[in-house]
Amino acid sequence: MKILLTGCAGFIGYFVAEKLLARGDLVSGFDNLNEYYDVGLKQARLKRLERPGFTFEQGDCADGAALSRFFRREAPDAVIHLAAQAGVRYSLQNPGAYVHSNLLGFTHVLEACREQAVKHLVYASTSSVYGGNRKLPFSESDSVDHPVSFYAATKKANELMAHSYSHVYRLPTTGLRFFTVYGPWGRPDMSPMLFASAIVKGEPINVFNYGDMSRDFTYVDDIVEATVRILDRPAQPDPEYDAGHPNPASSDAPWRIYNIGNHAAVGLLEYIEALEQALGRTTEKRLLPMQVGDVRSTYADTQLLEKAIGFIPETPLSVGLERFAQWYLSYAGQGSGPGG
Repeated sequence: MKILLTGCAGFIGYFVAEKLLARGDLVSGFDNLNEYYDVGLKQARLKRLERPGFTFEQGDCADGAALSRFFRREAPDAVIHLAAQAGVRYSLQNPGAYVHSNLLGFTHVLEACREQAVKHLVYASTSSVYGGNRKLPFSESDSVDHPVSFYAATKKANELMAHSYSHVYRLPTTGLRFFTVYGPWGRPDMSPMLFASAIVKGEPINVFNYGDMSRDFTYVDDIVEATVRILDRPAQPDPEYDAGHPNPASSDAPWRIYNIGNHAAVGLLEYIEALEQALGRTTEKRLLPMQVGDVRSTYADTQLLEKAIGFIPETPLSVGLERFAQWYLSYAGQGSGPGG
């Protein structure tokens, strides 16, 4: 297939592109290479994608005219939309960046998909949409009407915006609620890179909520495998959908939502200990209160995902962190690279 991939220079986008190219798809990459984190890391990922079958254009999804031209020229069969302004805490400082990328940019992606009549739009949502929910594990049928960060609110909005296009234009759309993705080539603003940098340098780690937190850590290869399998199965209307008792996880439109997580909640201190073991050194933990906009626990119910594609993430944390640590030490050296 010919796949248009936004956010191709990002962490997940890079690995998705690698997977698609390896199986023989043509990939048209689109990314604005913004400065939210080290552009050099994004360019290094792009450099590794240079081969027959991959084309790249630098551009912003919020530029509707440029995006529309790119869609018309590339004429994709399907679209994977991973471009977004990420980060929970940054959304408290610069909400306008999230309106620009996550709302305006996503609107233009939906319009371009409608204009080109693409067969399937797969887009990134987030486990953050579950907000302050306390019932674990998080299920797609749970209400997600109480986000605790503006970032989460924009991603919930994306799911609703996609539904409207699926309903009105019968555009098949599938949203993927990613749970704490980690692995080589990761984002410098996320905990693996932040913690690894501190551990390697012998600097203290900030541990929020005094360590009383847990996350469903999901290895990037598992995220990619699930994403590509879902791409190959365009969303269909749910024949059992009951408008009298609506299920938030399905619709009578060709619209779906799936959790992609490792279906396990790992304690923050246990995670830090596993990372220290992988890096072969330890460091001081500085226990601090909970940050505004953060949540105590995440934990994915992946039953719908397994039923849909016959696959669920299962890479053990120890294995994933060992692979991450090997990459970090080789790429970043002694804290001189990304996050260093």
